[in-house]
Amino acid sequence: MYFAALLARTEDGWEASDTELDDVETLSDLADLAREASPDEDTVLVLIEQEDAWFGVVRVDGEEDPRIYVSDAAAAARSSYGEILLTDELLGRDPDDGDDLDALDLDGTEDGESDEDDDDAEDGPGLAGAADVPHGPVGDALILDDLGVSEKELRLMSTDAVTEIAESLGASETLETVR
Repeated sequence: MYFAALLARTEDGWEASDTELDDVETLSDLADLAREASPDEDTVLVLIEQEDAWFGVVRVDGEEDPRIYVSDAAAAARSSYGEILLTDELLGRDPDDGDDLDALDLDGTEDGESDEDDDDAEDGPGLAGAADVPHGPVGDALILDDLGVSEKELRLMSTDAVTEIAESLGASETLETVR
């Protein structure tokens, strides 16, 4: 089960809104959704949590590139929402890796791949090349540092991280209105 919410920082404090990620396919789509939540270009946090598996924080400050933190990349890689957050840049991969046209066979498989590998990939959502996704946290662990959540605190959060983050920001009551 997933929970996703937007927390927008305003002059009057934090405003929360429940959000549907069904139409979000890329990190850019997610950043645009966050920017729409704050017309004044204030800080917006997108908090995503898959129960007992992983959580992610995306921070959008105006038109700056989004900053991302994911608590467990390997767990998130098995999730369609996690795939949105786990960009090649975040994972330290060259986006051009694997695009060698000489390695492709006419049947559409790469050298060394069997058709059975395709069956495994169709079992559910997951990041291509998930085997090279690290277990544990990835991204900007200082993402909430200036808001009162230290790197150490963020890394220690687990099953109910979204609630813990909201409490640390003084936005727990606001978040509960959309939960």
